[in-house]
Amino acid sequence: MAITPAILTDVPELVALINSAYRGESSKKGWTTEANLIDGQRIDAEGLTEQMDDSDAIILKNTNDEGHITGCVYLQKRSDKLYLGMLTVSPTLQAGGLGRKLLQAAEDYARSINYHTIVMTVITTRTELLEWYERRGYSKTGEIIPLNITERNGILRQPVEMYKLEKSV
Repeated sequence: MAITPAILTDVPELVALINSAYRGESSKKGWTTEANLIDGQRIDAEGLTEQMDDSDAIILKNTNDEGHITGCVYLQKRSDKLYLGMLTVSPTLQAGGLGRKLLQAAEDYARSINYHTIVMTVITTRTELLEWYERRGYSKTGEIIPLNITERNGILRQPVEMYKLEKSV
């Protein structure tokens, strides 16, 4: 397994992976699903391409021995902090250490570009996910923000709020 930067030709496979992990029936095979809170897709090819075209952003991908993408994480420079989002592991591979490996790669990347704080948001009702990040040194900042998304990125079943988490690396 290797973690490397994603490239534009990876977009179709990344879109399928991300949507399978966050939304729909396939996401229920893992523990990171948002399907009970949000309908629709998590990302589309156009949106992911826009993220990858951002010179302040990178997507790191994990590729298995057969060359298939099994996980990814989105990182974006935001002022003096690195935003981490869309940490994704294939639902059938979750709880096997790949998420930790991707998170470590994100932290290593932050240090390599001289960023010392990683920030992210996590849905407030996702207690098991919040606890997972807290065990890895991320802390709630006290800031709670509403999740506002367009239909392109899902349809909220109810109002959703997110905690802002941070970690010094």
